[in-house]
Amino acid sequence: MESPEQKLRIELARGVAEVAAADWDSCAGPDNPFVSHAFFTCAESPGCAAPETGWSPHHLVLRDGERVAGILPLYLKSHSRGEYVFDQGWAQAFERAGGRYYPKLQSAVPFTPVTGPRFLVAPGFDRAVVERLLARAAIDIAEGNGIATLHITFPTEGEWRRLGAEGFLQRTDRQFHWDNQGYADFEAFLAALASRKRKQIRKERREATEGNGIEIHALTGDALRPEHWAAFERCYLASGALKWGTPYLNTEFFRRLHETMRDRVLLVMARREGRWIAGALNLIGTDTLYGRNWGCIEDHPCLHFEVCYYQAIEFAINRGLARVEAGAQGEHKLARGYVPRETYSLHWIRDPGFRRAVDDYLRRERESVAAEADYLADHAPYRHEEGR
Repeated sequence: MESPEQKLRIELARGVAEVAAADWDSCAGPDNPFVSHAFFTCAESPGCAAPETGWSPHHLVLRDGERVAGILPLYLKSHSRGEYVFDQGWAQAFERAGGRYYPKLQSAVPFTPVTGPRFLVAPGFDRAVVERLLARAAIDIAEGNGIATLHITFPTEGEWRRLGAEGFLQRTDRQFHWDNQGYADFEAFLAALASRKRKQIRKERREATEGNGIEIHALTGDALRPEHWAAFERCYLASGALKWGTPYLNTEFFRRLHETMRDRVLLVMARREGRWIAGALNLIGTDTLYGRNWGCIEDHPCLHFEVCYYQAIEFAINRGLARVEAGAQGEHKLARGYVPRETYSLHWIRDPGFRRAVDDYLRRERESVAAEADYLADHAPYRHEEGR
């Protein structure tokens, strides 16, 4: 008798456009905007996550007859940029030993260090079965084509644990998130902080806007206009060029984002003397505000904190959102009320010796990440953390 798994088949999609939006979104669900068909369409704009930039889409689609049962967003990559889980040291070590690290397979939302499902499963299908078949198909592609590694970055904790039990190597890191404890307004949030931190935040908010003519505008939906996107892109490009060379996103990305997702965008912009000088791009989920990109063309004290962190907290409180995820890195976020949260990645390595070396490294790294997160949590700015 044929098993349920034998009825399912894997197809390869060379771009999100090859999968119907309704099928993709049925698997992705409505909660996280970054795994939507619309966002992947934006990310795969020409010049972004595209073959010419080293991101070749190889999305795996699991079908049960004509129905899509599951999707694994997947890219064949010729580098390790735009991932936020850093493996360049592994690549250098493997190549010094005579191996060929690139191209590699990468399951990720391009340029986006946001936790969310990587194995997208349609309602009515067994998640464990779908995950196992998609993971096995990705490994088969790697083995069949002599690809050295497969990486799944920023999966959910459940995916991390289940795939770890299937033999994937497990890696952890941390970000800083803000949790809404049912605050009525920003002042109620401040009241939960130790007095010194409360005073510091009030001072930073004053310094960001008072006496310098800076106005803050929080824009979403139809309030967004082409002038806002053009101004934000200028700010984003200016800051990106200073940090790491060529920024990842371009005009076409922002155009598509406006056309298809503006109701799920919060663009916080700063204006001085009629000129837009800074901005932060956020996406709105069902219960989470996701902070993504920042840029500025003028440097002003504390403006980054106001535009990226405090405006996000105010928006989340007003919308009744449960949390703000403020993106990668940044211990400075701790003093602004953001606390450490664990993030995850999974790694498959074909060479047994290299796998053993990385496995040992990751075991020690996980211990270090956990110890550092505990230390940082002990220094959170909240009153109850100080026993007050």
